[in-house]
Amino acid sequence: MPTLRDAVFLLGAPRVRDLPPDTGAEVAFAGRSNAGKSSALNALTGQTGLARVSKTPGRTQQLNVFALSGDHRLIDLPGYGYAKVPQALRHTFLALTTDYLEKRRSLKGLVLLADIRQGLKSEDHTLLQSRNDIPILVLLSKADKINRGERQRIVRELAKVAPETAYLLAFSTLSREGLEETQETVLEWLGLTAA
Repeated sequence: MPTLRDAVFLLGAPRVRDLPPDTGAEVAFAGRSNAGKSSALNALTGQTGLARVSKTPGRTQQLNVFALSGDHRLIDLPGYGYAKVPQALRHTFLALTTDYLEKRRSLKGLVLLADIRQGLKSEDHTLLQSRNDIPILVLLSKADKINRGERQRIVRELAKVAPETAYLLAFSTLSREGLEETQETVLEWLGLTAA
């Protein structure tokens, strides 16, 4: 049975039309710059260097494609919302992400990462509303930074404003909170779970 550990970097696409053919199954990872997308991808695949992690926000500037077995892919979308990136570039990143979400028919699920201490911002809400035909897992990252009671309170509060297609989960790559549940969800969306 294929696993997320089988992921390998395939290509970086500056535009949606540069992606592999729109067949098979994809799960996309989106979020603000420095929300922890690359760290989450590395933790989920059990590979420390699969997705490049940087302390400088805004490093992912294209659609990074990671191939799994067969016609299954993980897509790391560019981070958005980083204030020190020029306004035009910020708009380009968000437009590229939105374009991907609107056009890809092979997209089976969206994992949206948001720093649990910052909550959901306007750009996050925009993405949450962009596709109501696919499931969305909102990973509230860096959950290890706050205590358990506060994590639970934040998850409950944010669940009230999230769309019905979204499921919220506290997540930490350090403590591994939410990791196994996220792996199972992504594999299920890709159709890679045992029947």
